[in-house]
Amino acid sequence: MAMAPRGFYLACLLLGSLGFLCVLFTTYWAQRWRGGLAWDGSLHMFNWHPVLMVSGMVLRDGAASLVYRLPQAWRGPRLPWKALHAALHLVAFVVTVVGLVAVFRYHSHAGVPHLYSLHSWLGLSTVVLFACQWLLGFAIFLLPWASLWLRSLLKPLHVFFGATILALSMASVISGINEKLLFSLLSQPPSVTSRKNATVPYQSLPSEAIFANSTGLLVVAFGMLVLYVLLASSWRRPEPEALADTQPLLCERA
Repeated sequence: MAMAPRGFYLACLLLGSLGFLCVLFTTYWAQRWRGGLAWDGSLHMFNWHPVLMVSGMVLRDGAASLVYRLPQAWRGPRLPWKALHAALHLVAFVVTVVGLVAVFRYHSHAGVPHLYSLHSWLGLSTVVLFACQWLLGFAIFLLPWASLWLRSLLKPLHVFFGATILALSMASVISGINEKLLFSLLSQPPSVTSRKNATVPYQSLPSEAIFANSTGLLVVAFGMLVLYVLLASSWRRPEPEALADTQPLLCERA
């Protein structure tokens, strides 16, 4: 079995820790400062939106992108790994759609207009691009009809848009965190620290702002590490010649 550098496994361990902390911090933020989670059309239903978007668009999408970096995927038939890659992305997409349902249902219940902010435009564009990427990948790389020439032609684009979608997901999460802090904290009455100096809560950097900003940094760190693992040439799947792969052509096309 082909061996990956020790640094790869250390990166995977760090990624798992960062991903767990991203979801944990987002959930704790919703529970501690935003009143918890519910599915009743209230503001508590909105809190599912950041939790599910971080879990789907960032964590599971990032994990699915790294399937082909596993040394176990370097030899033998590629079909099981392609199926796992597609399945993880599908789970990420379903979780993301549920997160969208939560925010759209809350907006409808509260009478808030849909898609009025840059965050919402960016997030929805990312989800649509995600869906198109999955459908194209399923049709071209998982189903057996496409020729090797067509797959070779589209593979660089598939890899590029995969990394782009992850970067857009991070941007959507960061802008969403910032937007939520602005709406939640700036709408509170200003706290007067002296007769001549009054500050609004967000500008005085309360504990919620510190925690949410830290959550955003964790998301950025996770995404950047995923992109690094994807782009590190020494951790990419070697070419078939380097592996001395003798698998049948049918398996390679699968």
